[in-house]
Amino acid sequence: MSQYKHLLGIIAFAALVGLIPLVTDNGFYLKVLFLIGVNYLAAAGLNVLVGYAGQKSLGHAGLFAVGAYTAALLTAKLGWNPWLAFVAAGVMAAVFGVVIALPALRVKGPALAMVTIGFGVVVEKVVSEWQDVFAGQQGIYGVLPLTFGGEPLDARQWVWVVLALGIAAHLMLRFLLRGKYGRAFMAVNTAEVAAESVGVSVYKYKVLAFVISAVTCGFAGALITQQNQYINSDFITFNLSVFFLLIVLFGGRSVYGPLLGAVVLTLLDAFLARWPGVQHFTYGALLLFALYAMPNGLSGALSALFRRVRWYDRRAVGPERAPIAPWRSHVQSDALASGEVLLRTQGLYKAYGGVVPTNNLDIEIQSGHVHSLIGPNGAGKTTLLNILSGIVPPSKGSIEFRGKSIVGRPVYRICNMGLGRTFQNLKLFADMSVIDNVKVGLHQHIRTGFWPYLLGLPAASRDEAKATAESLEILQFLGLQEHARALAGSLPYGLQRRVELARALATRPTLLLLDEPAAGLNPQETAELVEVIRSIRDLGITILLIEHHMDLVMAISDHVIVLDYGEKIAEGVPLAVQSNPRVIAAYLGTDDDDEGDAVPHPAPAASRGPVGLGESHV
Repeated sequence: MSQYKHLLGIIAFAALVGLIPLVTDNGFYLKVLFLIGVNYLAAAGLNVLVGYAGQKSLGHAGLFAVGAYTAALLTAKLGWNPWLAFVAAGVMAAVFGVVIALPALRVKGPALAMVTIGFGVVVEKVVSEWQDVFAGQQGIYGVLPLTFGGEPLDARQWVWVVLALGIAAHLMLRFLLRGKYGRAFMAVNTAEVAAESVGVSVYKYKVLAFVISAVTCGFAGALITQQNQYINSDFITFNLSVFFLLIVLFGGRSVYGPLLGAVVLTLLDAFLARWPGVQHFTYGALLLFALYAMPNGLSGALSALFRRVRWYDRRAVGPERAPIAPWRSHVQSDALASGEVLLRTQGLYKAYGGVVPTNNLDIEIQSGHVHSLIGPNGAGKTTLLNILSGIVPPSKGSIEFRGKSIVGRPVYRICNMGLGRTFQNLKLFADMSVIDNVKVGLHQHIRTGFWPYLLGLPAASRDEAKATAESLEILQFLGLQEHARALAGSLPYGLQRRVELARALATRPTLLLLDEPAAGLNPQETAELVEVIRSIRDLGITILLIEHHMDLVMAISDHVIVLDYGEKIAEGVPLAVQSNPRVIAAYLGTDDDDEGDAVPHPAPAASRGPVGLGESHV
C-alpha cells in the first residue's frame, strides 16, 4: 500500500512541476526550476555519502567539475553526441569518485573532510592553470546542448529533462536505500566494528557511497555546462562544495531531504544573489543551524511534526505476517557433528608494548558445546575474542576455524565463514528498527546484487521478503517479535542485549562468541538468558562466552577455560575448574606465607576480579 501511495505522490508531483513551464514563459522562473533540479541531483547522491554512510565531504565541487569538463571537452573539442557525452560525464565522475575514495577512506572525521577539500582545491587549480586544455577563466565555448528531435532543448524542455532525471534518481535511490544497501550504509555510519562483525565490508560500502555521490554530481555538472553551452574555472569554487553539503545537512537524512534542501536553498540563493556578502553569511548561519539546532534536518523536523498531528500504526509486526523462513534449517545444516574441533589456536600471542593480554594460548573449541572463558579483570578475555573475530590481529600464533586459517582475514570474511559475536559494550544500530538490525545480520545471505536493488527489480523484492520472514523467525525465537518495529535504541537495556544476540544469530553462525551477555541484566533476565543459551546450543550452534556470573557459567558450560594475565591456567569441566587451586588463587589471591599451597584469603579484598569464584554477580 505504501508503494502505491508513493507512486501516486510521484505522479502528482511530476504533473504539478511539469505544468509550470506550460503556464509561464518567464526565463528567470524556468532557470530557477532548472537549478533546483540540478542541485537536487548533486545533493541526492551526496546524501548517500553524508547522510547514510556518515562520510563528510567538502570536495564535491571537484566532482562537479569532472562532469562539467568531460561534457564540454567531448562535445566542443571532439564533436561527441551530447547525450553520449552526458552519460560519459557520469562515468568519468564515478572513476574519480573511486580515485578520491581509496586514499580518503584511510582516515576519518575531520581528516577525511580535509582530504576531500584537498581534492577540490587540486581540481580547481588544474582547470584554472592548465590553459591549453581547460582554458581557465576564458572557458570553453561551443559546448553542444542536449537535443530532442535534432533540435537543442529550449528553456521549458530543460525543466522537463531535469525533472525526469530527478524523478529517476529519486526512485532508484529510494529502491536502493530501502533495502540491504541502505541498511549497510547506516550500519557503517553507526558502528563500523559492529557492521564488519555481521558481514558488511565497511571499506566496500564507503567506496560505493563515494561513487554514487560522484555520479550524480557529475551529471549535475554536465547539465549546467550543456545548458549554458559554456564552462570556465569560475564555476568551480570551494563555496560550491559548501553549498552542496549545506543542501544535504539542511534537508536531512531522508530520500526527501535533498529535495527540500534544494528547493529552499536554491530559492534563497536566487533571492540573495545581488548581495554576495549577505549570501555567504547566510550560508554560514544556515550551516550552523543545520548542524546544531536541527540535527535531523528539515525532513526530520517535518517528520516529527507529522508524528504529533496524526496517528501512526505502532502495532508490532508478528510472525504471522510472513511465512516462517528456514532459519533453523540453515543453522542446523551448517553445524558440524558434535565433538569435532571447530576452532583451534596454537601459540597465540598479543602484546601492547610491555602489556601481554594474550600469552601463547593453545585452545580448542569443540562443536556442539558451550565453552566459557573466565578469569579476573584484566586477564585478556575480551582481547582473545577480538583476536578470534579478526578485530585485533595477533602478534604471532595460528588460528584455524573449520580447518582454515583466519589470521589476517578481514572481520567480515571471518563472519561469512560462520563466526558471529556480540560485544561487552553494546554496539547496536540504535537509530534503526529492531527488525532492520536483524536484517543487517542477514546481509551476507541476501544474494541479490546492486543493480536489481537500484532498479527495483522483483528479485530484490523477493529477497527482502525472505529476509523479513527470517528476521521475524529469529525475533520470535528470542521473544522479541512484539518489538520488531521499535527503534533498537529505545528499548530497555535487557531487551537491547537480546536484540544484539538476535543480530548475531542472523549471521547463521556455527560458532557464536558472547562477550559478557549477562552484564547489566537483573536476576530474572539472567535466568532467562540461561534458557536462551541452551536453546541456541540445541540448534547446533557452538558457543564461547565470557562471563562473570559464575552461577550462569556453572549452569550451562560443558567446558571452562580460565585465563590469568593472558595465560591459560586451567581448563576442564566446571566442577573441576571451580575447585582448582590455581583458579582460586587467581580470583582470591594467596597468603604470602603459603603461596605454594594456594590457600585463599578469607576476605575477597585481594581479588582482582569483580566476584569470587562461585559467586553470583548481579
